Amino acid sequence: MLIGTAVLIVAIAAVRLSTRSGLPSLLLYLGIGLALGNRGLGIDFSDEELTQVLGYAALVLILTEGGVTTKWDSIKGSLAPAAALATVGVVVSILVVALAGHFVLSMSWSTALLIGAILASTDAAAVFAVLRRVPLPRRVSGMLEAESGFNDAPVVIIVTAIAVQSAAGEEVSLWSIMLIVTGELIVGSLVGLGVGWLGGRLMSRVAGGSSALFAIGVVAMSVLAYAAADVLHASGFIACYLASLVLGNMSLPHRAAVLGFSTALGWLAQIGLFVLLGLLADPAAFPDQIGRALVLGLALLLVARPLSVLVSCSPFGLGWRTQAFLSWAGLRGAVPVVLATVPLTVGATGVEWIFDLVFVLVVIFTLVQAPSLPWVAHRLGLDRGHHSFDLAIEVTPFDDIGAHLIEVTVGPLSRLAGVQVYELRLPAGANVALIVREGASFVPHETTPLRRGDQLLVVTPAALRAAVEKRLYAVSRGGRLAGWSRDG
Repeated sequence: MLIGTAVLIVAIAAVRLSTRSGLPSLLLYLGIGLALGNRGLGIDFSDEELTQVLGYAALVLILTEGGVTTKWDSIKGSLAPAAALATVGVVVSILVVALAGHFVLSMSWSTALLIGAILASTDAAAVFAVLRRVPLPRRVSGMLEAESGFNDAPVVIIVTAIAVQSAAGEEVSLWSIMLIVTGELIVGSLVGLGVGWLGGRLMSRVAGGSSALFAIGVVAMSVLAYAAADVLHASGFIACYLASLVLGNMSLPHRAAVLGFSTALGWLAQIGLFVLLGLLADPAAFPDQIGRALVLGLALLLVARPLSVLVSCSPFGLGWRTQAFLSWAGLRGAVPVVLATVPLTVGATGVEWIFDLVFVLVVIFTLVQAPSLPWVAHRLGLDRGHHSFDLAIEVTPFDDIGAHLIEVTVGPLSRLAGVQVYELRLPAGANVALIVREGASFVPHETTPLRRGDQLLVVTPAALRAAVEKRLYAVSRGGRLAGWSRDG
């Protein structure tokens, strides 16, 4: 407990360093694990099977956080290209990396395909962390969020299938693997959507009075979706992500508590997962893998990822700037490192070095890609012409009286600034009850103008909450003429 809590406190403090340096916190957590391991403080940990089990559990919580905190409106316009990237793009990436491994590094086809599959998934934790500090158009950020949420599922199935066939000495059959992937994704998607919808309705009835219990129940439903799909030999990861996505967009009560709890669990899962992976790694083996990591990483970054984006996104009319940014933003993180333990747990021989190779590759190319993302977005002109932060809304339900209290923060780019209270034209029954401005609070009049940085408390009947939120977002984007002008 002493070591665990000390590591947790150091990891929390490292977030500040991560924010200042622009490096994803995953690198700092991996460094903590390495410092604690055999070559550091001497903690002996070499259990690949336990790492895989705990890694999958952590990924479930990370995907739950990603799904619950993702707004449907932010990804629905990007869903089709994101799905293409998570399926067709994954296949293209695997093949390109496998070709590089076979012809440049003289690997066998089975080993090259296995490494290509391990490296094919972008990492949800890394992508979500970077998106918090890179202002992007909604369609681009939505596409990255959806892709990183979707592509874990097919990649896990592909890696497991290739590893099992290789361990059994069988020739890798890509067609049979594709059939397995398709079937498991379809069943897993149905399970996730069903559990999410039914679970949301159930939780709103049985745990509606307690925000803490409700938050626990929502997360439990996401985990239930994973477990139910796995029992049916379907994709638990796609079921988990879709269930949490449904739950997060059902206009359920206690949204603030659900978001806070799921985000806290997501951070805890990330810290534990990355420290664990750092413990498992052996720095003494890293120098031997640097050459291979550079070759495969460059093939992935400069050929596989751009080609997968081109093939997947061109049919949807995405411009070259967006495609260029998506190509550079395919961050790898915990998922490939966790999947690198799969060959060992299924009994494959002669591939122990893959874990060290993937670890080195992830560290090197995260150091290259992540800090440069804001600069790349700026050079491509993707950080202009949109609202990087226009409006923040938190909702507190008062179920006993059938009302909701909405806390609204007016962002620096919101067009709410200058709008008078009566010009909000909120639905009848909803009212701006209080404004907090520069530390002072007051009850506004109808003609009180709003300012950037204002915090508004809006009281509304529970049945009108969705309409009130929709109206506030519309005015924030379109100004006082929202709903009347073409742009509103």
